[in-house]
Amino acid sequence: MEAVLSRSLPDGRFECVACARRCKLREGQTGFCGVRSVRGGKLWLDVYGLISAIAVDPIEKKPLTHFYPGAMVLSFSTFGCNWACQYCQNFELSQRRRAEGFEATPELLVKLAESYGAHGITYTYNEPTIFMEFAHDVGVLARQRGLFNTFVTNGYMTPEAVKYASEFLDAATVDFKGNADEKFLRKYVLVPDAEPIFETLTEMKKYGIWVEVTDLVVPEIGDDLEKARWLVRRVIDILGPDVPIHFLRFHPDYNLQHLPPTPVETLERHVEVAKEEGARFAYVGNVPGHRYEHTYCPECGRVVIRRRGFSILEINLVERGGEYRCKFCGAKIPIRGRVMPTWRDEFRFVYVPIQTFTRWIRREVNK
Repeated sequence: MEAVLSRSLPDGRFECVACARRCKLREGQTGFCGVRSVRGGKLWLDVYGLISAIAVDPIEKKPLTHFYPGAMVLSFSTFGCNWACQYCQNFELSQRRRAEGFEATPELLVKLAESYGAHGITYTYNEPTIFMEFAHDVGVLARQRGLFNTFVTNGYMTPEAVKYASEFLDAATVDFKGNADEKFLRKYVLVPDAEPIFETLTEMKKYGIWVEVTDLVVPEIGDDLEKARWLVRRVIDILGPDVPIHFLRFHPDYNLQHLPPTPVETLERHVEVAKEEGARFAYVGNVPGHRYEHTYCPECGRVVIRRRGFSILEINLVERGGEYRCKFCGAKIPIRGRVMPTWRDEFRFVYVPIQTFTRWIRREVNK
């Protein structure tokens, strides 16, 4: 598909305005992401209609804990990325910068989500910013069918891209890395700084997109507590103290397999620092069974949503006037959408094998 997020320049080049790199490309050149290229005097999205992975996940896996808790989402990806994270757990997808994959139309993906009883669609596994036009067409159709749309993104977008996404995007997990430290980002991600991400948070807030923030805490090289304190302050200044902030445990992968997993104590200290800075909802991620997986009422301190991993075990919320409140003290708990704690009784499958998806494609093509 011809790229919508494109601008022609006086010197004959094209500026890609999907991500903050703003690659300026001549005929025959491809952007850093590997999937947006200039051919025939136009900028193209080369992976439109091509997917690399697909599954049905709990929304808590994204992680989104205050947006439709208990919901299930159809998740899919393409190839490529605008970052080069040296620890990426999906490097087979993100660092493979080429136009390939299984063919799938927006109509097919929405129909697949509906057939499996999913409540929404999540664009994830690789960076959705780089396939924004494809996500847009899927998302607009999904919203028409009553499904919500969420991104798992590094947030390295342009204001133009956020405005385009606002036509369909309901929520996003924006993932900082290594406490947004400039030295860390330059060495291990190949971006100069995190300023475009903070700009994205501001733009998403302007358009009413629900945002939850994550920070991958990489031991030894990206776990400085003062940097974490600075990050939390910046995030709260933009989104307010009710924004959920998740500190994720690092697991060795790709080119950083020599590092250990993040010590749980380090994650706990990050949560404590976040609370010291005024964050009302701070979490530990990738540590199933940890006490900081739960949502606590900021007023009385009781558990209002109890979790283990991606499962909801207990709900202590009451709905009053379209708002959710603590069952024990009545304090308002910021949640976007409905709480759906009984999805296990309603949902038939948790994972969609690629063989099943292939059969779907063949059946649709043959109609």
